[in-house]
Amino acid sequence: MILNIPLPWLQLIKQKVRFLVALAGIAFVAVLMFMQIGFQDALYNSATQVHNHLQGDLFIVSSQYQSLTSNQSFPRSRLYQVLGFDGVENVDPLYVQFAKLKNPINGRKYPIYVLGFSPVKSIFKLPELQQDFKLLTIPDQVFFDRSSRPEFGLIASDYNQNKPVNMEIFSYLGTVGYKVKVSGLFSLGPSFGVDGNLIVGSSTFMRIFQDRVANKIDIGLIHIKPGFDPEKILVNLKANLPPDVMIMNRHDFVEFEKRYWTLRTPIGFVFNLMVIMGFVVGVIVVYQILYSNISSHFVEFATLKAMGFKNKYLLNVVFQQALILAVLGYIPGFAISLGLYDVAKDATKLPIIMDTHKAFLIFVSVILMCLTSGFLSTNKLRNLDPAEIFN
Repeated sequence: MILNIPLPWLQLIKQKVRFLVALAGIAFVAVLMFMQIGFQDALYNSATQVHNHLQGDLFIVSSQYQSLTSNQSFPRSRLYQVLGFDGVENVDPLYVQFAKLKNPINGRKYPIYVLGFSPVKSIFKLPELQQDFKLLTIPDQVFFDRSSRPEFGLIASDYNQNKPVNMEIFSYLGTVGYKVKVSGLFSLGPSFGVDGNLIVGSSTFMRIFQDRVANKIDIGLIHIKPGFDPEKILVNLKANLPPDVMIMNRHDFVEFEKRYWTLRTPIGFVFNLMVIMGFVVGVIVVYQILYSNISSHFVEFATLKAMGFKNKYLLNVVFQQALILAVLGYIPGFAISLGLYDVAKDATKLPIIMDTHKAFLIFVSVILMCLTSGFLSTNKLRNLDPAEIFN
């Protein structure tokens, strides 16, 4: 009959205040892990937004390339060499560099990332740019990222109200600003290394950065003819091009950027460490909860063991309690994290988004965390001798 009694649940709710405090502790740990993994994913997603919005089958960069913001160029002649390979349809150059944009309201200058391309066709998978990219053939015209951080001023708002928006851009080496006009908007968003973005024509890019030359480009986009295997062409290009360049497909290009932020920057290490520490803190918190519950019911457990119940049953009670705490603690943690994600996204403009992958990953992590704590907390229960308790 005792097997039909929900013993794990009854033990947990016997002291309701302690039970609610336990759930609050697990919910807090769940929120902590949700926020850590949310910011970590935002780091990777924001750092690779440009990569994912470029239209190309293969990508060519300098052999010294480290990340999109590292400004390592290679000779444009390498693109002409690529055109000589069978299966290559055409190539496009992309120039990238940081500049300083002067806020039209307060006059302060803030770093902004400038992407320049030849506006014969759009090389970006951005709806606004695909429609109106020919406006960039006009000198001194730019497209502004409406998702940029607010320190650049009310540029997007003024443009949407049909107000003329003129700005002044400074290269990092120049003291004289270059005046441009906003002729369109797009949505790309900032990252941990970039506060905002501008897209310009290549001729405007060269006017802004007068120290740059057109035959030194940062990224080359390679388009493959229909019916040809991009991977075979990739192998052929790697085998025949000089070692001063690297050729990658989109997946490798994105993963290369992620590895840079994961392994070669302090922030990547910090996020990985925080995720691990969040799990460890959770194990400790749940261990204290379960161990305290076992201690307060030690006599009852001894009685059950004296009645003939094996260690397997007693340990099963504790593991069921761990699962109950995991599920009931996860639910408020998930709900709170949904709200915090929206707050963080609005405050940082980063792509901090809840998805099923994160929800499932943290749910499994919370269950593993609680089961690990349950295993650690049952050491004393395994060695329980009723004779010693009732002596």
